[in-house]
Amino acid sequence: MTETGDPVSDGTTRRLGTCPLCEAMCGLEFTVSAGSITSVRGDAKDPLSRGHLCPKATALGDLHTDPDRLRRPLIRHGDTWRESSWDDALALVHRRLGDIRARHGRDAVAVYWGNPVAHNLGGLTHGIGGLLPELGTRNVFSATSLDSRPHLMVHRALYGHQLLAPVPDLDRTDHLLLFGSNPLVSNGSMMAVPNVGQRLRDLRARGGRLVVVDPRRTRTAAAADEHVPVRPGTDAFLLLAMIRTILEDGAATPASYVDGLGELAAVVAPFAPDRVAPLTGVPAETVARLARDFAAASRAAAHGRMGVSTQRAGGLCQWAIHVLNIVTGNLDRPGGTLIPHPAADLVATDSMEAGESGRWRTRVRGLPEFGGELPSAALAEELAHPDRPIRALVVIAGNPVLSAPGGDRVRDAVAELDFVVAVDPYRTETTRLADVILPPTSAVQREQVDVFHAHLAVRNTVRVNGPILPRTADERHDWEIYRDLALGLRRRTPRRARHPRWWLRGAMLRLTPMRTLALLLAASRRGVSMRRLRTAPHGLDLGPLEPSLPGRLRTPNRRIPVVPQVFGDAARTLAGDLDARRDPTELLLIGRRHLRSTNSWMNNLPRLTKGAPRHRLQAHPDDLATRGLVDGDSALLTSAHGSVTVEVEATDEVAPGVVSLPHGYGRDRGDGLTVAAALGGPNVNEVTDPARVDPVTGTAVLNGVPVTLTRDFPTPTGAAD
Repeated sequence: MTETGDPVSDGTTRRLGTCPLCEAMCGLEFTVSAGSITSVRGDAKDPLSRGHLCPKATALGDLHTDPDRLRRPLIRHGDTWRESSWDDALALVHRRLGDIRARHGRDAVAVYWGNPVAHNLGGLTHGIGGLLPELGTRNVFSATSLDSRPHLMVHRALYGHQLLAPVPDLDRTDHLLLFGSNPLVSNGSMMAVPNVGQRLRDLRARGGRLVVVDPRRTRTAAAADEHVPVRPGTDAFLLLAMIRTILEDGAATPASYVDGLGELAAVVAPFAPDRVAPLTGVPAETVARLARDFAAASRAAAHGRMGVSTQRAGGLCQWAIHVLNIVTGNLDRPGGTLIPHPAADLVATDSMEAGESGRWRTRVRGLPEFGGELPSAALAEELAHPDRPIRALVVIAGNPVLSAPGGDRVRDAVAELDFVVAVDPYRTETTRLADVILPPTSAVQREQVDVFHAHLAVRNTVRVNGPILPRTADERHDWEIYRDLALGLRRRTPRRARHPRWWLRGAMLRLTPMRTLALLLAASRRGVSMRRLRTAPHGLDLGPLEPSLPGRLRTPNRRIPVVPQVFGDAARTLAGDLDARRDPTELLLIGRRHLRSTNSWMNNLPRLTKGAPRHRLQAHPDDLATRGLVDGDSALLTSAHGSVTVEVEATDEVAPGVVSLPHGYGRDRGDGLTVAAALGGPNVNEVTDPARVDPVTGTAVLNGVPVTLTRDFPTPTGAAD
């Protein structure tokens, strides 16, 4: 087989591609025969992934051939759907959205977009960069505030831009400290690190150490030199106590461009290890030792992910993790944390805003926007607000009815809107409420290059590959859908309402994503051109991460304010909880990731869902016994927000007092996803509460949720006495 796609024998070819399913950006080798993908392997010549692939990538062909995947536009007619031509479907959307905007203003249209957009060049160039500006609404929501918002806000506060993201220099570090991160399952998250298993083995081989702080013994924690179980929702106490220990020891060695060490010492002063120990469940001596080991390491890196981002003090946790790296001198140090320098640099070219905050707020709770987006925890209440109501919703590759807290309220609010349009290849719990569904081509039918996640990669590489399979004449790429939606709305925009950069925006919309990428590469001045990329199908290796500060800082004075006011205030507020009493009988709910799924949309493929059920509630055997439960029993999981029936799994992987349930299950059997609906399982967001958010970042609280677990089931409504 050749690498060019030319026939070898019997119509069989080898084609190279890049996986778009997670942040790892693995290079892949596809075998194609008779117009079908017959095998998927890792590309051993890819400079980042080095031949690695996970089970999800092997199912890319299944995703393309999934009989539930939509191929043509659907228009709702009462309770039924009818296939439509693209012209008719787009004309309907243009007319309805145009009329609503003309009558009620731009903010009468809301937008929700999901994670897949960030993995897709066309989603960035023509969705986020094209359609959203054309809609011009302030009512934009996304999965970011269910996921990565704390990271981005900390990057903005400390370094001046949301995409100036220091990541562990995993190939050279000697001490890796992880909080709520499970890269052996996630392939990294806010840290693009394929082949992480080999990289961790290399760490151990050079005498390094891996420490994982997590309430659950995850796959990564099981492989660590040390696993520190921490009480869910208390990581901030632990982190601030570690910082205090380092400062008190005189072990702080920050760079010369770091300001505010005196204020930092005052902020962390209340968090003595012996005061945080009763709250965190981590002995005081362990807290101090963790801090001293980290400070003493020659090359150390700390990183935190979903487990700490989606708790009550998620923003404070992420700030404190960065402060650990800063005060120990590990920021901008080889083997510490370094800021990637991608070939297509969205920071240097000002192609993405720095991350302003608080320019407007939600109407009900006054939650601030960040980067032009409002917290998704407020989606339902904002859609249903009686004053200046939202009349229409545009959903782009997202499913908030299943994936966001208070999904039942989101469903009810969406159902009351005047018009809903969705760009999505499936009928989901959310898109089945739409008036029009516009399905894009599958991932293997489009050119792929990951621009966004290159800003998070542990090595500077770039790769672009053509489509693996052709599209039919009646299929459209997602960027073409965004372009046509935007151009249609432009034609309905009165001259007086046009943006000052009206003509430039129109010109950019008419460019293909690859042409836009070519311009971005040229402006980035990294010596990479499209011509050079096209001659390197395995990708280009631009070298390891390198020190670049303070030159690349975007703060006003090119210095790092180690205690931004918002995080200093949050730490001072948290100090008021140091004397809180812990209820020894309380159960706290945390989430869980699986290697074979991505959020809520990879559960419709038999290849990825076979085997033992993965949606059971994990609980410690002692906690089950106390409640009269054993492995396999059905029970009622209840929070202040709601209840859900679960099947329990007894395991010592979770600490006593902790229960764990993954998200992405509990499908609506009428949503058009046959395999996923048959899996069953509970929807964890029936017990997470949209009213509970991190007060600093507005991120939904998904971890550390107080719950009860009982054998008692409520009497069905209307049941006879």
